[in-house]
Amino acid sequence: MAEARSETLVPASAWGGGASPFAMNSKKLGMWLFIISDALTFSALLVAYTYLRLATPNWPTPFHFSPSILFASLMTFVLLSSSLTMVMGVHAMNHGHRRRAVGWILATMAGGAAFVILHATEWRHLIVDEGVTPFSNPWNEPLFGATFFALTGLHMTHVIVGVLYLGVIAIGVGRGKFKPEDVEVSGLYWHFVDLVWMFIFPLVYLMSVHI
Repeated sequence: MAEARSETLVPASAWGGGASPFAMNSKKLGMWLFIISDALTFSALLVAYTYLRLATPNWPTPFHFSPSILFASLMTFVLLSSSLTMVMGVHAMNHGHRRRAVGWILATMAGGAAFVILHATEWRHLIVDEGVTPFSNPWNEPLFGATFFALTGLHMTHVIVGVLYLGVIAIGVGRGKFKPEDVEVSGLYWHFVDLVWMFIFPLVYLMSVHI
């Protein structure tokens, strides 16, 4: 009898199965683990770039106010706006407004596509007009091109993947397949991509402005 009472008083362990030990679903946990690992990759690249920038006395400064800084500022505005539309999409989905959520997700995708187009235009200016490539440049500092295109290229790849990811989510939400948590998880990825750019913009562009 005493043993039965002691068993009823012992709280069930969250690790015993049938419950989430981290108080979140597996999709959100998986996305957070991906974000942490990806953040380490971007952190290593940003630290390496910053070290080279400070250790090289004649580090190139190819970014003129027009068009490079203007383009980068516009790209920043576009990404920040897309974060806002993503928040609105998550909010609409949480309140059961599927059609409205799809509209906000499509607006976020449009912001991501605009960012890629602007970035590609800025790349074209650097490659064609300034002669900056991943392996050479007019200042004979090949590490500048290597680090710049590696950082911005990796980030732009994440944006492209994010746009495709949101496209899948938008189609699923429109068909009544996905739940609010699926939209929220996609929003975590998109906000992470936007946050990474907020480090790249000042460290890569503003620190290398041609004065």
